[in-house]
Parts: sequence; structure tokens; C-alpha cells
Amino acid sequence: MENEHKTFYLVRGDFLPEAMRKTLDVKEQLERGKVKSVYEAVKKVDLSRSAFYKYRDAVFPLQTIQHTQIITLFFHLADQSGTLSRLLDIVAKAGGNILTIHQTIPIHGKANVTLSLDVEHLTIDLDQLIFRLKSEEHIERVDILSSGM
Repeated sequence: MENEHKTFYLVRGDFLPEAMRKTLDVKEQLERGKVKSVYEAVKKVDLSRSAFYKYRDAVFPLQTIQHTQIITLFFHLADQSGTLSRLLDIVAKAGGNILTIHQTIPIHGKANVTLSLDVEHLTIDLDQLIFRLKSEEHIERVDILSSGM
């Protein structure tokens, strides 16, 4: 199920579970600087921290998605020669412009990579790009860390 193709849906807010709506509230408070920490924000809206972390990368206001041109992706990679090169090639062929790359030193055969991408000129949908990346043999995990202008 980890490699299952993830599709994005547009859902009216009143159909979202309460925990997802509260997660959006927490994210907004944090973005606007109304609170200083996740702990403070979740207490304020009566949401558990575990629920916030479960949904924070899965629910976004429509206006955020509409205006997003830069995203940050986080990867767990197997320490195999050429893996990072293949990852970058997939992104480039899809029309993604790589803005920053950060790679940790491999430990126990695994490395973490964070990419910031300008996705304004993608030739495929973002969810298709993520699916292609997850399909690569030595790319073990792909997460969207953030999206914004």
C-alpha cells in the first residue's frame, strides 16, 4: 500500500472529518505566527499532536494548492550508486526545476534527501511525479514536506 498511487481530491470543507479541519486551523495559526509552537496550536483547537502530524501533509486549503509553485520533497534512499542521479533525472524529465538539494551521509545503508522544486512547468501531474519516484527500486519513501510560493 505504501507504493499505491495517491490521487488528490477536492472535497468541500464541511465533509472533512473534524480532525482534518482542526489540522487546517493549526497550520493557519502557525503560518500566521499566532502561536509559537505546534503544541500551543493543537491545545488551542483541542486536537492531539498525533492527529495533527497524521494529517498535516495530507490536507491543504484549495488556495494553497492553486498558488503553489514550489514544493519540498523528502526522500529515504537506499545507499546504491546512481540512486540520486535517477531521482534527479525523473524530476528533470517531468519539467521540475530543482532549486535546492540536501543529502545526509548514508547511515546503515540509507540516506535522506530533501529537494525543493519549482513545479510551475511540470509536464505531468504532481501526483504522477510522486508515483514515478516511489516506483524507483532504491527510493524507499517520498513525502511532501511543504508547499508554498
